[in-house]
Amino acid sequence: MHQVAVAVFDGMTTFELGVVVEVFGLHRPELGDRPWYELLVCAAEPGRDLTAVGGFTLRAGHGFDALAAADTVIVPGAPDPVPAALVDALRRAHARGARLVSICSGAFALAAAGILAGRRATTHWRYAARLAERHPDIEVDPDVLYVDDGDVLTSAGSAAGIDLCLHLVRADHGAAVANAVARRFVVPPHREGGQAQFIEAAVRPPGPDDDGVARSMAFALDRLAAPLTVADLARAARMSERSYLRHFARRTGASPMRWLAAQRVAASLPLLEAGDGSVDEIAAAVGFGSAAAYRQAFTRRMRTTPTAYRRAFAHA
Repeated sequence: MHQVAVAVFDGMTTFELGVVVEVFGLHRPELGDRPWYELLVCAAEPGRDLTAVGGFTLRAGHGFDALAAADTVIVPGAPDPVPAALVDALRRAHARGARLVSICSGAFALAAAGILAGRRATTHWRYAARLAERHPDIEVDPDVLYVDDGDVLTSAGSAAGIDLCLHLVRADHGAAVANAVARRFVVPPHREGGQAQFIEAAVRPPGPDDDGVARSMAFALDRLAAPLTVADLARAARMSERSYLRHFARRTGASPMRWLAAQRVAASLPLLEAGDGSVDEIAAAVGFGSAAAYRQAFTRRMRTTPTAYRRAFAHA
């Protein structure tokens, strides 16, 4: 059973911890006999009461030795300064080859351990400048939901942790299982890691043009197999192309064609998992003009090839 260890500490906020527990610690009878994760909640002093924001207490059942020995280690936030015991445990886990994950300010713990040096990473947009200032050897990207750098993954704040945890499930178990987890979570099954953090859009009241962007998205999702262009989407939104591009970028943080490619890749995952049809046939079914274009888009977003993905998940 794949062990996931999550670090807890005195004074932490618990939203991100709750996300980790919901995804990796919940019993999932809907998945049948599929082996799930074993979740370990770890603290520097197991058994000692820790005070959380909001006035309640936490008590971890495991110490940092268990965290250092786990397959996946998640740091859902970090105190300032980062405790030496946590830094040591993270370094030991990394040396063993564990997958290391941070949510929100947890990136500061990975940075303190030297694990993010020379890597691209993200954190909550409020902390991005501070992370870059303290650790100039990190390529800090403040504009994305999460960064997957293979054995080290970092996410932005709060709800972006849901996206990253679902991304981990998708990498381990395939899209169908990740979608089932998302359904129970009552969240969208997939938001691309490169999607913007919505720093301004999240608090901007909906405008009259937002309905047009949403209308164009629904139009595209109903016609993924068709050879859609920006002009087609702009017509569906009832905007000029120039206005449409501006409003779409403000709404999503991406271009229409980049968003469309991501939707087509996502639509191809259950087809690959089903095991029917060639890669060329699947590429055409989800709207790519050629198998080469499909492979390029797939590899860019999934960090693997369609064939390798099918090999891993066709019988999952």
